[in-house]
Amino acid sequence: MHTDKGQIVELILQSGFRHVRVSCAANLIPAPGQYLLAGSASSDPLPVPLFYTDSSSEGFITASPIPASWNPGQEVYLRGPLGHGFALPPSARKVALVAFDDSFMRLYGLISQALKQSAAVVLVCNVDADGLPPEVEIQPLSVLDDILRWADYIAFDVERESLPGLRERLVGLKQVTNKSEAQVFIHTPVPCGGIADCGVCSVVLKPGWKMACKDGPVFDLGEI
Repeated sequence: MHTDKGQIVELILQSGFRHVRVSCAANLIPAPGQYLLAGSASSDPLPVPLFYTDSSSEGFITASPIPASWNPGQEVYLRGPLGHGFALPPSARKVALVAFDDSFMRLYGLISQALKQSAAVVLVCNVDADGLPPEVEIQPLSVLDDILRWADYIAFDVERESLPGLRERLVGLKQVTNKSEAQVFIHTPVPCGGIADCGVCSVVLKPGWKMACKDGPVFDLGEI
């Protein structure tokens, strides 16, 4: 884990969400699913988690939400990378990215990885998905069951409050998901970044209570 300064280089609007391009040292760039804690001493009372969506010259592009006060040229303090990210198997050839709630951008970083290893990629979501590579197929959540039967690797993005709904949706598909490698990103506040064990990000999983800030935020589906 490293601490350093970065700079907001550009504001980006994609698929209705506000992102930023951050310039920073290479050792600060998180992997898909990991995060940095970022803050400005002048305007941010709490640090903001920044999740990787795409690579960029001398830095990376982050997923929303982004503080409305952030503007190009602003310096931010960065700490990380933090947490456990996604682990796309090199053998995966049928990759499903499932945005169970509002945004797929925290899954976006897996697309380039999957395409580099000649995998077919399907994004399953109910939101607008602009600016995707033409190789990526887009399907609604209504066909999720069929996509899960097809995939050999599945990455979910789900809000903590929506975990019961995801579990309910997968009840009849245990045999299917057990045949595939699957991971779940749980989106929840992570204000302390694992330093204070504050419990704000805690989730109840099969092994017991876990803290998304350091035990996750990406978990194996079997734990969910």
